[in-house]
Amino acid sequence: MSEIFINYRTGDGEKTAALLRQGLSHRFGPGHAFHASQSIVPGESWPERLLTGVRRSSVLLAVIGPDWTNFRNRLENPEDWVRKEIEEAFTCEVPVVPVLDGRKTSRLSPADLPPALRRLADLQSIAFDSRDTEACVARIGDLMADLIPGLDDRAGTDGGRPAPGSVANSIGSVSGTAVQSRDFTGDVGTVVKGTHGPVHTGNGNIYSHSRHVSGGDGMTYSEGDHHGAVQHRFGERDGHGDKDR
Repeated sequence: MSEIFINYRTGDGEKTAALLRQGLSHRFGPGHAFHASQSIVPGESWPERLLTGVRRSSVLLAVIGPDWTNFRNRLENPEDWVRKEIEEAFTCEVPVVPVLDGRKTSRLSPADLPPALRRLADLQSIAFDSRDTEACVARIGDLMADLIPGLDDRAGTDGGRPAPGSVANSIGSVSGTAVQSRDFTGDVGTVVKGTHGPVHTGNGNIYSHSRHVSGGDGMTYSEGDHHGAVQHRFGERDGHGDKDR
C-alpha cells in the first residue's frame, strides 16, 4: 500500500510532484509514495488504479501550482481526474494537504473553486519553494512521518540522518580553511598555515638555523629578536598556590 498519494496537474506542478515522489521514496522506501506516472504499470487499468490508490492511502498531497485555478473549466468537469482524486479522498476521509508550489502561488479562495472542491480552501497548506527543494521535501517528509503512524522512516537509520550522538555537517563553498568543532571521531592531525619557522607538536628537540629549542616536561623556551629569552616551565606544583585559599 502507498501511504502517500501525490495528486497533480500535468503542466502545473508535475515537476514538484516528481521531486516529492523521489524524495519521499528515498526517505521512506520505494512504494510508499503513489505517483501515477511511476506507480501504474503497463497493462493495469489506470482509472481503477488511481481511485484504489486514493482509497488505500493515508494522506493525499494536492500539488497546486500558480496556474492551478486557471484550469477552472477542467475543475468544473466531474470527470477531471485531478478533481476526481481529491473528491475521492474527501469521500473516503483521507486527509488532504494542499502543497502550494512556488512563491507566486497563493492560498486557494473558495470563489475560485467549484462547490465540490471548496473545502480545499479551508485546509491548512504547506509551501514548496523550488529554490530550496531539499529543505521543502524534508519538511513535507517530517509532516508525513507525523501524520502516518508506523511509517518506516529510513532517514532515522541509513537514509541520511545522523545516529544519536554523532555529528553531521554541511559545507558549501569555502575560501580558506574549514574546521569542524564540537565532537571529533578518529584521529585528528595538525594543520599549520602561513607560519615562519619550525612548528613542533610532539616530543623531542627542534633545531632551527643552529638554534636548539628543547621541549621537555612541559617546558617552552623561546629565543629571538625580543632581546632576551622567555622561558615557561611547568613542572610539579609546589603547593604554595593552595595555601592562599
